[in-house]
Amino acid sequence: MSLSVTILTKNSERYLEEVLTPLKDFEEVLIYDNGSSDKTLEIASRFPNVRIEKGPFFGFGETHNRVSEMAKNDWILSLDSDEVLTQALIQEIKSLPLEKGTVYAIPRHNEYRRKWIKGCGWYPDSPKRIYNRKDTRFSTHKVHESILTEGLKEKTLKNYFHHFTYDGVHECIAKMQHYSDLFAQDRAGKVSSSPLKAIGHGFFTFFKSYILKRGFLDGAEGYLISCYQAHTAFYKYFKLYEANLKLRDAPLQKEASSNPQK
Repeated sequence: MSLSVTILTKNSERYLEEVLTPLKDFEEVLIYDNGSSDKTLEIASRFPNVRIEKGPFFGFGETHNRVSEMAKNDWILSLDSDEVLTQALIQEIKSLPLEKGTVYAIPRHNEYRRKWIKGCGWYPDSPKRIYNRKDTRFSTHKVHESILTEGLKEKTLKNYFHHFTYDGVHECIAKMQHYSDLFAQDRAGKVSSSPLKAIGHGFFTFFKSYILKRGFLDGAEGYLISCYQAHTAFYKYFKLYEANLKLRDAPLQKEASSNPQK
């Protein structure tokens, strides 16, 4: 079928072979790599239908848009480097008529150490992943990007794919740092924040994840994920607070440096 699969990678060796193997019958799998230093490119080069492009990272939204422009086909299936399609889903995708003016969402099973997490707001989850680049594109947010759907029809497929979200606490901490940095960069000077706001977001996020979204039913993993999401919310807004302070103080610092005291 005339559909290109696009994947952003950076040091993605952990799951990449598992991700690419089910995609062997797709005409084109386009990998856009942002400076991998592990075996990511070596693994990708083993698959004859995989094309590798290299370049800088512009934030998730803009990078997705740039790689879609490089694809051979107008229809795009956007995947992450830790997402694995089931055979049932692949067959469903291959049978799709791919209607003009339509965006397709796909059910996703988010997993922590390969355990399907049904609480914490992780399920149900059906991100929009198949679209025509002539109809739409990703939002330009650096993080929490999504395919724009205004004026388009939305359809959800029946079968799901696996998302190996985290393989342990170390990955939670690394992603918390990365995503909170991008969040602050994206909203600095546009959205207000404060230490109190950061604390409020942190406490409410834990309550929502663990109690309202029933994370307690997922045992120790549910508690850990709820804590991770609470810490991420806290640091997102505290980093935004500090980023806004830097923007506010920048003119004063510039003036002080141009007029040194004698």
